[in-house]
Amino acid sequence: MGVSVHTPRLEMKTKVVKARSAAKSKTPANERFYSAQVVDGMERAASRAMLYAVGFKKEDFKKAQIGVASTWSMVTPCNIHIDQLAVSVAQGINEAGGKAVVFNTITISDGISMGTEGMKYSLVSREVIADSIETVAGCEGFDGIVAIGGCDKICPDASWPWRD
Repeated sequence: MGVSVHTPRLEMKTKVVKARSAAKSKTPANERFYSAQVVDGMERAASRAMLYAVGFKKEDFKKAQIGVASTWSMVTPCNIHIDQLAVSVAQGINEAGGKAVVFNTITISDGISMGTEGMKYSLVSREVIADSIETVAGCEGFDGIVAIGGCDKICPDASWPWRD
């Protein structure tokens, strides 16, 4: 099992966005650079409404949003326990003052498909997994990511989107 943690680069921030975010929140602007773009301001009310529907509270919008990429599935014994780890990780993030958002990605088992046509999907699955984590993180505006993988196929994939 591997856990990959990444906080996006801060060099892309502008002074204007930093100042605006810092004025709206007690959380330093550099901790909410991405989520502030998705949820702050009147024009982002629809985004907040969607997040209220999944359990966000008003105070959660002032916290850094940390995505927890779970590779849980019943496809392989390597990942059968990942949902429990994701819950524990989310609890730790929330207790530390962030707002955890758990999401899933696919998993495959080349150990199970070995010697069959299914092996054709093994290598390409790495790109699909990495792309899916990156897609969710980019769309949702997470300020950081914790990716949890449980086998030799998933662990590299969970860290790929965050490599320079």
